[in-house]
Amino acid sequence: MDIKADICVIRFAELSTKGKNKKDFVRLLRKNINEAMRGFDGVKVVGSFDRIYVYLNGADDKTVLARLQQIFGISTISLAVKVEQDIEKMTEVAVALMKRETPTTFKVVTRRADKTFPLVTDQINRALGMAILDNTAHLVDVHNPKIKVLVEVRPAEVYITVNTVQGAHGFPVGIQGKAMLLLSGGIDSPVAAYFSNKRGIELECVHFQSPPYTSIAALNKVLDLARKLTAGQSEIRVHVINFTDLQLQINHYIPESYRITIMRRMMIRIADGLAKKRKCKALITGECVGQVASQTLDSIQVISDVAVLPILRPLVMFDKNDIISVAEKIGTFDISIRPFEDCCTVFTPINPVTRPAIYKAEFYEKAFDYLPYVIECIEKSETIFVKYNEKRAEDALF
Repeated sequence: MDIKADICVIRFAELSTKGKNKKDFVRLLRKNINEAMRGFDGVKVVGSFDRIYVYLNGADDKTVLARLQQIFGISTISLAVKVEQDIEKMTEVAVALMKRETPTTFKVVTRRADKTFPLVTDQINRALGMAILDNTAHLVDVHNPKIKVLVEVRPAEVYITVNTVQGAHGFPVGIQGKAMLLLSGGIDSPVAAYFSNKRGIELECVHFQSPPYTSIAALNKVLDLARKLTAGQSEIRVHVINFTDLQLQINHYIPESYRITIMRRMMIRIADGLAKKRKCKALITGECVGQVASQTLDSIQVISDVAVLPILRPLVMFDKNDIISVAEKIGTFDISIRPFEDCCTVFTPINPVTRPAIYKAEFYEKAFDYLPYVIECIEKSETIFVKYNEKRAEDALF
């Protein structure tokens, strides 16, 4: 019996804990799924209070499933076969689906949303369970089954599935509002972006470049990282800041040991101003305590002192190996290790201070009038829209 999946049944992740706000979560999740499904002809997304249904209408089920697994807010996904409300046809499909599976233990679980269906839940479970036992080598285990045969009896139709996969979990992107991510070309900031998306934060990115000291290859590397992040957020704005003039002023007026500290303070000022302009609620960085000189507690305190918006640091207590593992999982690691330097690494001093003081940073900053440079960086920033599955040549630069 040749059977193809007709529908993806989507169950929510942490949405059920949100009480009266659940409808807002479901509405946003459905919107995000709709955006992710734009590249699939004929696919239709329909929501209900406790499920979202993605009707395939001939689209490749494996490709759709893989895309759905990248969307935050989804707990599990089942590829289901649609059947008439007829117990014989339901049984026939259930047996055919289980014949594809390697013999193991199973359990039939029925959800009877349509109470007018003549058979009750237990009768459906027994009918399908006995047919699978009689026609396959599978064994029943009601306590710890390897496969759950899920049956949803809905008005006018029934959905049957034997394969349920995990989703990305977390919250729908955008439910927490928007934040500005400082996106470098390194390993950490893309991972910070991933965890921010997972907690429902929509991202815009700011990237600092210093031409001619940094190359177009370094910028393309960052755009490729952003493109990977569109798996969780279908479109990302990358604001590119020309940092050269301000960085040269820092190198000229600031003692070498404090250059990284002052540079980071300037970046925070610029990101903060741009974030407020873009109506973001916070800044996000990939900083991890103690990883480099600018990430000691003293440095974090001094650098954060110039921010008005809160700074979120998803990786602050992570081990570097754990960060690398996540980077490999989300596909950003191989891009991050491309040998193109950003403005932070190009101008790294030999002996940066690891225990800076706020009063010293403020004193050194009085050596030149930095505010016009900060304002110019914000006003002359260029925005690149990076969309899911688009090639670099199709980026729109404004």
